[in-house]
Amino acid sequence: MKTLLIALSLLLASSSTALADEGMWTFDNFPSAKVQQTYGFLPSAAFLDHVRKASARDAGGCSASFISPQGLIMTNHHCVVECVGQLSTPQQDFVQTGFTAKRAEDEKTCPAFEIDQLAQIDDITAEIQGATVGKTGDAANLAIRAASAKAQEVCGKDVAVRCDVVSLYHGGIYKLYRYHRYTDVRLVFAPEYAVAQFGGDPDNFNFPRFDFDIGVVRVYENGKPAATPDYFKWSTAGTKDGDLVFVSGNPGSTSRELTVSQLSYIRDVQLPETIPILAELRGILEEFQLRGAEQTREANELRFFIENDYKAELGRQRALNDHAFFKQKVNEEQKLRAAVAAKPKLAAAYSSAWDEIAQLQIVRTHLAPAVGALAGIFNQGMLGYAQTLVEAAAERQKPNGARLPNFTDQALVGVEQQLEAPAPIYPDLEQTTLTLGLQQVREQLGTDDPLTKQVLGKDAPADLAQRLVSQTKLADPAVRKALFVGGQAAIDASTDPMIVYAIRLDATSRRLTKDFEAQVAAPTRAAAERIAKARFAIYGTSIDPDATFTARLSYGSVKGFDNNGTFVPPYTTIGGLYDRATGAAPYKLPQSWLAAKPTVVSNTPMNFVSTNDIIGGNSGSPSIDKNGEIVGLIFDGNIYSLGGDFGYDGSRNRAVSVDSRALLAGLRSVYQADRIVAEIEAARK
Repeated sequence: MKTLLIALSLLLASSSTALADEGMWTFDNFPSAKVQQTYGFLPSAAFLDHVRKASARDAGGCSASFISPQGLIMTNHHCVVECVGQLSTPQQDFVQTGFTAKRAEDEKTCPAFEIDQLAQIDDITAEIQGATVGKTGDAANLAIRAASAKAQEVCGKDVAVRCDVVSLYHGGIYKLYRYHRYTDVRLVFAPEYAVAQFGGDPDNFNFPRFDFDIGVVRVYENGKPAATPDYFKWSTAGTKDGDLVFVSGNPGSTSRELTVSQLSYIRDVQLPETIPILAELRGILEEFQLRGAEQTREANELRFFIENDYKAELGRQRALNDHAFFKQKVNEEQKLRAAVAAKPKLAAAYSSAWDEIAQLQIVRTHLAPAVGALAGIFNQGMLGYAQTLVEAAAERQKPNGARLPNFTDQALVGVEQQLEAPAPIYPDLEQTTLTLGLQQVREQLGTDDPLTKQVLGKDAPADLAQRLVSQTKLADPAVRKALFVGGQAAIDASTDPMIVYAIRLDATSRRLTKDFEAQVAAPTRAAAERIAKARFAIYGTSIDPDATFTARLSYGSVKGFDNNGTFVPPYTTIGGLYDRATGAAPYKLPQSWLAAKPTVVSNTPMNFVSTNDIIGGNSGSPSIDKNGEIVGLIFDGNIYSLGGDFGYDGSRNRAVSVDSRALLAGLRSVYQADRIVAEIEAARK
């Protein structure tokens, strides 16, 4: 913790050189001139266009890239592990043994997977902002909802097209992102979990690292591998210390543009409530896995992601608790407010926005607990299905522009795919997590709270969870499909306990959400839009917008860092992987790597760090050189990057990649994945 706080405090003294690599830039506002000034290379419009087209995202929350003209895609193992787990059985656990499709016909369809390739960006700021003129609260929300749905109509109902309305600079700019959507995604390769997540939680967000965190899938259209003419070739040379590196990905979210009052709410209210919940769930999952081998398999992916989230949230909390770092955020806000106050026209239009947001944090504190409590129990497998089915039936009866955003014609493509996916359900795990969710409602709101009484009735949390999970039929995709197709009539006639329970809470859930959106979200959006306009007036768009899980490009260089007085070199090697192995988890290598030890070159670079500005969501992003060739695969950040949600420190924030040379060595020498290697090498020519 001490070293993290020291690093964050250095933000105050960071030089312009240290900050030179800051930014997760949109492709239509990339600072090419700044890159040329810093690194002597000018990214051309053609370069940027190619990189955008060769990049992709997994709609589940990761980034990816095309690596051949036949739809072959590279991402992280932890981005495909859910698919790997869904394709596994108690008799054949591909998460532990790994998976390699030796032939084209061996590629296995992921039950619920979507790959999006960004095709076009259009500015729709005037349409969206114009819709809310003179409107506040619920009226403003409805206006934005209608305007967004109308903007999406340009994409029609083609399942191969996805349109998302994206808010940049917290409402300062609105863009329509049009994607080519692939829903037939098939698993091609995944290594064993033990080497993909080598080092486990102790090494997570640290460096040195020795992970082989890669997953390979292929997108299909009309039953055949999709034609993907834009793809990244593989670098033959890799990188060396100091080389320029670009990272093309979809960073999930950052909070660098939030006001000090919003950051204070996150620090003082949100994180102190979230972190104990994650800690408790982690402990519950540890206990669950002690029950046996099958329980270990069932909970493996969920535990991994909970541990990752827990550590990330701790890092965010430590960043905001660092007085020097928080003082910098205060200074930044004061500087902008002073610049606005110095210009009478700007002051009249925008100066009150910060105070308005500060007052809204009080309202947020009162309304958020109930909304969060319900979200916690509906964030469960079959109960989540039930809520989706109940809401979808009601929303589909409305005009497209009046629906909740998750149920527009565009969004329903993904909804249907998830509902109909033949993903396995583990009742014992679901009963365990639902019990905890119900317990937390009572803990957070109190026994006498009306919402607690409505959620639990006369039942104990464990009894209610057991009854709902044991009696529901929603584990069957055919049942879910029939309810979706049957619409409101089917929902009204259903006696399934999960559906009945979701109906019981539906009106309350809608009311709480509507109140929060009208009293917090809408006025916050309006004030944030004014702050964005003030920032534009002072700085223009020379600052990158907060991340929004949309296509971004960062630039940086391969570079080590200081870790509390010790210099950490930028590369590790495959030999270091073997040296770090102890034979006991989480440092136990699978037999495939042990057997291959004599055939791999020990000084082959394994993982490396670079100064690229990344955040969660960048997992699976390609690291590429100035030739647009793959030199690595992003899978993590170091411990100092955890404060990157709120600010970037170029002296120590580092992105962590699997080196392209290690990726090829592993595919070739460890897994004999000759078909994949041949496809990669053919694409290089």
